[in-house]
Amino acid sequence: MPKLSPLAPTEFPALPPVPGTVLGGDNCGIRYKHKKDLFLAELAPGSTIAGVFTRSKTASAPVEWCRKALRGGKVRAIVVNSGNSNAFTGSGGVASVKRTVDKAAAVVGCKPREVFIASTGVIGEPLPDEKVTAALAGLRARLDADAWRAGAEAIMTTDTFAKGATATARIGGTTVTINGIAKGSGMIAPDMATMLAFVFTDAKIPAAALQTMLVKANDRSFNAVTVDGDTSTSDTVLLCATGQAKHPKVSGAGDAKLRGFKTALEAVMRDLALQVVRDGEGAEKLITITVTGAASAKAARRIGFSIANSPLVKTAIAGEDANWGRIVMAVGKAGEKADRDKLAIAIGGVRVAAKGVRVPGYDEAPVAAHMKGREIAIDVDVGVGRGQATVWTCDLTHGYIDINADYRT
Repeated sequence: MPKLSPLAPTEFPALPPVPGTVLGGDNCGIRYKHKKDLFLAELAPGSTIAGVFTRSKTASAPVEWCRKALRGGKVRAIVVNSGNSNAFTGSGGVASVKRTVDKAAAVVGCKPREVFIASTGVIGEPLPDEKVTAALAGLRARLDADAWRAGAEAIMTTDTFAKGATATARIGGTTVTINGIAKGSGMIAPDMATMLAFVFTDAKIPAAALQTMLVKANDRSFNAVTVDGDTSTSDTVLLCATGQAKHPKVSGAGDAKLRGFKTALEAVMRDLALQVVRDGEGAEKLITITVTGAASAKAARRIGFSIANSPLVKTAIAGEDANWGRIVMAVGKAGEKADRDKLAIAIGGVRVAAKGVRVPGYDEAPVAAHMKGREIAIDVDVGVGRGQATVWTCDLTHGYIDINADYRT
C-alpha cells in the first residue's frame, strides 16, 4: 500500500447512525488478501435513491445496471467490491452483475431492481463474483449502524485513507442527518461523477427531488475536482433517503423547507471531493484554482481545469517553483475567451501579473514561501466578463508514476 498522504485528515470523522441504514465491510478475496474488499449497505423498505454516473463510452457493467435500476427510484441494498472494476468484460460482466444482484436481493429480501452495484479496480479482468455472492449472507448478518469506517475501507483501491463526511440539516423543525463515504485517488477527472461515493440521509424525499438536488450538488463538488485528467469507467455517486425522519412533507426539490438540506448535502459532497484530491496518487499539495472575469461560468470552469490538468503547472507546484508563466500558458490553451492585456494572476494572495504583464516591482519571495506550503491558492481573472468558478487539484509528483507503473503487480 502507498504511504499515507501528507494531506490526509488526522482521523476518520465520527459519523453518527442514519436511521434506516446499516452497513459493513469485509474481505472476500477478490484481489486483496489483507484488506476489506466488499461493502454492503441495507436500507429500510421504501427508501428512495438518486444517482449520477460516468459518461465514459466504455462504462462498466455495474454502471449500466444502476442506470436502469434508477428508473424505479427505490433502493434496499448497495453492493460494492474493490480490486476488480468488472469493466470491459463483455456479456460475462453483465451475467456477473445479475448473479450478484439476484443473490443480494435474496439475502436482503427485496426485488432485484432495488439492488445497486458498483465495482472498482482493474479494468478488463473477469470478476470472480462467486466470491462476492458467497460472502453476502455472512456480511449481512454483521451489518451495523455505526460501521461507516469499515464500509469506507472496503471500497478503497489505491486510496491511502478512508473517506467520510457528515452534516445535519433542519427540515420543518426536524433534524436530519447526512452521511457519506467515498473512494478515489487516481483516474480522477470530472465527467458526471468521478469515482465512487455513497451518501445516506434519514430524510423523506421523493426520488425525483433527490435527483435534482444530487445533480446540482455533484456539479459543485465531485465535478469540480481533478487529479490526473482521466475519467473512470466506473464513476458512480448514489444518494439514498430512508424516510425515517418525521418531518413535514416536502413537495419537490424547490420546496423552501429543503434549503438547509441542500446546503448540508453540498457540504458533505464537497468535503468528500476534497478528500479525494487530498489523496491524489503521490499528492503533496492541495491546489485551489479560482477563475473570475470569464465570459460565463462554464468558460471559467474550462479555464480552471485547463490550469488544473496541466502537467507543467502541476509539476512546477510539486517542485515549489513559482513559475506563473505556465499558468498563462494554460489559460491561453483553454480555448475560451480571454483578454491578454487584462489578464491578472495571483498566487497565495500575492498579485504577480496584471494588465497582461508582470506587476511592477514584483518580489517572488512571498510567492516562493507560499509554494512551500501544503495548500496552494491560484487566482486568475481573464478580464472579459463576470463568469467565475473554483476547481481543485493536486500536484504531480514522481509518486504518481510509482503507483501507476506498479498498479497491477
